[in-house]
Amino acid sequence: MERWLKADFALIKAETADRMGNLTFNKTARNFGPVMAMAAKTTIVQARRVVAPGEIDPEHVVTPGIFVDRVVEVANPEEESDLIAANRSYP
Repeated sequence: MERWLKADFALIKAETADRMGNLTFNKTARNFGPVMAMAAKTTIVQARRVVAPGEIDPEHVVTPGIFVDRVVEVANPEEESDLIAANRSYP
């Protein structure tokens, strides 16, 4: 039996979120994003696109809004790999 993972905060990237916190993910972000949202006391999501409630098909929701506390929209985030290669970081 392994011990569970517990976190105070989870910082998660999502492809699409609605204002209620329902999330869809892009590719491998789906691996640990939903699990960390469930394990953390406070979940903050950086979404590429935030839509009105009901615009995401319920069959496509990966993480329900009950696990999300805050949603921040960042429409065109800079790629981390480009920042690392340029020896820069987010301000």
